[in-house]
Formats: sequence, structure tokens, C-alpha cells
Amino acid sequence: MRWSKGAVPRFFDGKPTFAGGGVKYGRCCREVIPQRGRRTQKMNNDNRNEEEAVSPVIATILMVAITVVLAGVLYVWASSLAGDSTGGGLDKFQFDDRDAAGDVTATGGDDLVHVKMMQGTSLSWALLEVSIVADGGTMNNCVEASEADAEGLKCTYSYVDDKNWDVSEEITISEGANADLCDGTEGFCEIAVTLSKKAVGDNDGGVIGELTATAQ
Repeated sequence: MRWSKGAVPRFFDGKPTFAGGGVKYGRCCREVIPQRGRRTQKMNNDNRNEEEAVSPVIATILMVAITVVLAGVLYVWASSLAGDSTGGGLDKFQFDDRDAAGDVTATGGDDLVHVKMMQGTSLSWALLEVSIVADGGTMNNCVEASEADAEGLKCTYSYVDDKNWDVSEEITISEGANADLCDGTEGFCEIAVTLSKKAVGDNDGGVIGELTATAQ
């Protein structure tokens, strides 16, 4: 009997027969055993199918990772913008406050609070705007004490007589000469202070600081 290469004998009733596809056992299970070449091909196909199944998973993981990285970058960028002072292009300023000396009274003209620049670049006094709200009342725009008119002014601010407001320097915010923003009935007043920079030419203007101080 002549066997071809790669052929596997098939047994029926104990007698071998040849089939190109595999071997069968006659009175046993009639299972077909694939030829070696076809078995290898089937394994290769299975491996290829597994690789094709894994590829979409890897692609999904990469997409998720890229999305997370981009989200982190955007968050950092947005946080840096939020940390800037209000108004595009303004320098970052930080301020601190303290109560002015003396008690608040019902006669007006009281010094209310001091505001110190803790961080920021030199700011010309000519570009500074100051406004306050006392105990949740109406907003009052303050003027420089040196330019104050005794009639009808609500608040003033004063500073060391130089050209610019620099770090560690203070301004003093006071009631106008005939104004009584904080009468001292409660023993103290909450003063909401807003500091702004005027827009000049290409330089942006806007709020550079907001704080709530206590005058007592």
C-alpha cells in the first residue's frame, strides 16, 4: 500500500484507508484527526483572530490615555487663566488688609482700613481706582484724599507721596469728611474693597483685587 506525504490513515473495521483530510477510527469514535499541515494552518488562523480581537482593545486604551492627557493639559491651562487677575493681560496682584487706628464713630471722616500690596508690579497712582461697599450698602467710588472735596464725598484714599504703588506699601481708605458710612453702632463694619486698574492705550484695565476688611 502506498501512502502520500501528509496523508493520515483512516481505519474502518481495522483496515487502514487514506483520506486527504484525516484519519477516522471505524468502530470507536469516528473522530477525524486533521493533518499536520491543516492543524498548523488552523492554529495560525486562531492566532490571527486573537490578534485582530486584541487590536481594537489596544486602540481603545490608547484613545482613553490620550483623552486623559489632553484633559489634564486643558485643566492646567484653564487653572492658570483662572489664577490671573480679572481682565486680560493684567499682572497678578495680591493684597492684605488691616483695621485702621481709631474707633469708627457716627461723626464721619473716620479712617476705615489699610490695604497693602503683597505681590504685583509697580502701579502708577494715576491708574488706580478704589471703590468700597460698607455693610452691604451701595458702592462708593473713592477719590484721592488730596483731591477730595468736603461736600458730598463718601470715601477717600491716601498713600505715601510718590509716583507708584509698590509691594509692601499701603493705602488708607477713609470716610469722606461729612460722610458716615460706618457709624460704629455694631462696634465694627464690613468693608468690601475693590481695586481696579484703568485701561490706557494697549494696556488692559480691570479689577486687580477684591477683599473684605473689618473696620472697628
